[in-house]
Amino acid sequence: MADKAMVKKLSGYEVVKGVQFHNYMQRIEKVDQTRVMARSSPFDKLLMAKYLKLKGHMVAVTGDGTNDAPILKEADIGLSMGIQGTKVAKDSSHIVILADNFASRATVLRSGRCVYNNIQSFINFQLTVITAALTIDIVAVVSANEASLTTFQLLWVNLVVDSLGILAIAIEKPKQNQ
Repeated sequence: MADKAMVKKLSGYEVVKGVQFHNYMQRIEKVDQTRVMARSSPFDKLLMAKYLKLKGHMVAVTGDGTNDAPILKEADIGLSMGIQGTKVAKDSSHIVILADNFASRATVLRSGRCVYNNIQSFINFQLTVITAALTIDIVAVVSANEASLTTFQLLWVNLVVDSLGILAIAIEKPKQNQ
């Protein structure tokens, strides 16, 4: 059943061997159509990562060996294995996953997306609060010729509101569909 689901997901895309990808004349065009590259050398992986980045894609790579070091450095996000990974791979990666199983990789990615979404939510929250405070203060200055709140009062309100806002956003757990 898993094989059928995988084939359905990959329909319309290519599964190529590293040698095939290496021998393509128009790699830049093939990179968007390729979903799986099997039996590939570290150089083939590095080549694919460079072309994906040229096309504007975000590249994440997992590796555990010394031969994976160049691709771990080239990737936007390099994930190395903490138990079986070599020191060179760990030093070259951005993130070291302590458990060497696939489930922990999915957890790391889900948590990373959650942090990213939380940061975006906090920025939206900040912009809303700052815009509201600025609008109220500008209207008060224009209508009454004096500021409704002093600078110190504005900073204090901002500190209290931001603290509560960041706490609410920071404790949000990753969703299953992220």
